[in-house]
Amino acid sequence: MLLSSIYTFLLCFTNCFFFKVSCSTSEFRLEGDYLLGGLFALHEIDSVTPVFTPETTECVWHSISKSGYKMLQVMKFAVEEINNSTTLLPNVSLGYEIFDHCSNTRNFHSVLNFISKNGSIRPKEKLNNYQSKVIALTGPYGSSRTITVAPLITMDLIPMVNYGATSYVLSDKLQYPSFVRTNPSNKDLIEMIIHIIRWFGWNWVAFLGSQDDYSTDGLKLFNKYINNTGICLAYQEGLSLNANYSLTVKKIDKLNINVIVIFALKEYARKIIKAAIANNIQDKVWIASHSWAMNQQLPREPGIRKIGTIIGIAERLLSLPGFNEYVYSKAKGTADAGHNVRAKSEVQNKSEKCNQDCDYCSLMTAEDIINESPTHSFAIYSAIYTIAHALHKVLQCDLNKCSKNTIVKPYMLLEQIKKLNFSLNGQQVKYDENYDPIIHYAVVLWRTHVNPPQFEIVGTYDKLPEITLTINKTRMTWHNNGSVPFSNCSFECKAGYSRQPEGFHSCCFTCKKCPRNSYVDFSRDPYTCFPCAESEWSDEGSTTCKTRSVVYPQFTEIPSIIVMISAAWLIILLFAVFCVFAYNYDTPVVKSAGGSMCFLMLASLILSSVSVFFFFGKPTSVFCLLRNAIFTFFFTVCISCLTVRSFQIVCVFKMAAQFPKVYSLWVKHNGQWLFIAFSSFVHLISCVIWMTVNPVKLIADSWTFNDQIMLICEMGNTITLTIVLFISWFLGFLCLLFSYMGRDLPKNYNEAKSITFSLILYYLTWIAYFTAYLSIKSKYIVILNAVAQISSINGILFSYFIPKSYIIIFKPQKNTPTYFQTSIQNYTQTISRS
Repeated sequence: MLLSSIYTFLLCFTNCFFFKVSCSTSEFRLEGDYLLGGLFALHEIDSVTPVFTPETTECVWHSISKSGYKMLQVMKFAVEEINNSTTLLPNVSLGYEIFDHCSNTRNFHSVLNFISKNGSIRPKEKLNNYQSKVIALTGPYGSSRTITVAPLITMDLIPMVNYGATSYVLSDKLQYPSFVRTNPSNKDLIEMIIHIIRWFGWNWVAFLGSQDDYSTDGLKLFNKYINNTGICLAYQEGLSLNANYSLTVKKIDKLNINVIVIFALKEYARKIIKAAIANNIQDKVWIASHSWAMNQQLPREPGIRKIGTIIGIAERLLSLPGFNEYVYSKAKGTADAGHNVRAKSEVQNKSEKCNQDCDYCSLMTAEDIINESPTHSFAIYSAIYTIAHALHKVLQCDLNKCSKNTIVKPYMLLEQIKKLNFSLNGQQVKYDENYDPIIHYAVVLWRTHVNPPQFEIVGTYDKLPEITLTINKTRMTWHNNGSVPFSNCSFECKAGYSRQPEGFHSCCFTCKKCPRNSYVDFSRDPYTCFPCAESEWSDEGSTTCKTRSVVYPQFTEIPSIIVMISAAWLIILLFAVFCVFAYNYDTPVVKSAGGSMCFLMLASLILSSVSVFFFFGKPTSVFCLLRNAIFTFFFTVCISCLTVRSFQIVCVFKMAAQFPKVYSLWVKHNGQWLFIAFSSFVHLISCVIWMTVNPVKLIADSWTFNDQIMLICEMGNTITLTIVLFISWFLGFLCLLFSYMGRDLPKNYNEAKSITFSLILYYLTWIAYFTAYLSIKSKYIVILNAVAQISSINGILFSYFIPKSYIIIFKPQKNTPTYFQTSIQNYTQTISRS
């Protein structure tokens, strides 16, 4: 009901308006088989006066728009070209009805005229029954004007093929189902501007617009799409026509912003540029939106060269073949000033107009029209051809004729438009699912240093098959002698330096060198020094990590080979001694050395030597366990045997007489074996606890060296390790003590020197190893561990067993009972004399 009432109201005052007026329509109307509608702003309204009664704006009383008149001429040219075509709509003629559409809110009469049938409108008429006056229309210019009138047209699915509305909301087919455009949407324009900014590496920009749908949508989209691009919007403002433009450009200059996007209609852009010239704003880059990129007047402004470089977005096809000749053939204008004054007087004497009058237009020369901005020329041209091709499809035309028996409804054209894909003057015309065009646009450079100023295409922008921006750097002439202007809040960090945010904007930062074992990857996140993986390393200020080399003593290294050969010879030598002692078991030398206990000692030393081979090759948890546990236990068994052996000798020669009962108990119950078994058992338990409470395990040392990972075996729990070492070292201390007490025993039984030497060598070797272990970090510390084990075993072998083996083999005369009895008698005589 509400919609019907509005239509009735508008229809009443519209009919009253233009059905009583006799219009001069030769410029605005052409008869044809099918009628097209055209809405062009031939006049511009500088300010809007509020009204309190319904009335229609008379455009003729406002300022003339030369660009609007050129747009009208492009439509007429396209229609005439199609009517003269023998392949497109061969036996069908197109007509048109054009209105001057200068107001957002008070030009409804033209739209109502288009959708009417015989002067009336039926809002609830079915689409199959309804036939509007026009089958399609183009225009109006501007998003606000289009959004205002579009619902009246699209409710009947009349194709509204627009050339100058860029608001992205018009792509919503639920609200505007029959809206088609041949110019890019704000979304496409903003994406193109962002690509241009990123192409030149700028990130500190200003965005100026106006307080209308065109600029407001553009600003919203710009803020949305610069996320994650590295671009910072340093300043933004929506300006009115009465705003203080000088204050705005001064603020931008004070913020050191050198790239300014002016996404506004031409009247606002003109004021901004003039304010920049007047305030001596110099050496900036001005990015012109599609609406004023080809403005013909601004490049001629005095002083415009000083403000910097102006880059615009325009259609790739800047001229229409045959259009200039058409304009010359139709032009009526003259430059006669008297004629101009008379025409103006005649216009002012007219009391009523129907917005199909443009007396000033007749004063324009062909040059005035041709030299006007070609910004929307191809968009209008392709809009008319889009309607013609869709009609060609609906009428099932062939090369010779079209079927005129088909009743053409507007919605039929809409169905065909989405399927269109044709070439027009070398440009591909095609639409997506939202009836938006496939974008093929150009980057235009203003050459203001030549006279007359020129527009040069320096780059191209395509959206299909993928978004591609290409700019010819050799054609770019900058205001600062050829180099790309700098417009960044901060200078870019050097390689290996991360950004440290400074202030509100992410583009403002200081630079900090990344520490060791970290790197910065600008493609990933320029604000973070990422740590290298454990298997990688890097120096300070790195952009990548290098792979660490994994180091451990290899079997094939010279030091490893030497140690393993030494261990092998040691085992062979121990086994040889074992055989010698076994062969001479009943001799006095073997018995004085301990008899059967010697074989336990030699077997323990052989097993201790085997642990050396677990120090080489890639370590594992099992190798870590065996390399020290085997040696520690069996070497301690050997030391316990030496301790018992030292104690026995002292006991026989010095304590037996003083403590006969203790000596008899020791002999009777085999005290030496009980002691060895007890001490070995206690040590075995301590080793098991050491290996289980906090077991020795493999670790990858990645902190000692930057470029290496050392595979080492940690020593396990400190307390349990201390207990294990204490038992071994305490037995050695007892052995030294008993050896010292028996230093004056018979020569054949005196083991003090050999045992003392072997134990001192044992202590010094391990003290040296632990000192190196705590102070030196190298893979060769493992080899030192193996060397310490070999040295300890060699000390006992060469000081205790080798001398006895030498006597057995080379001094058999000293390996007799008589020789040993003589030694004992000499010792007894010496004791008795003392």
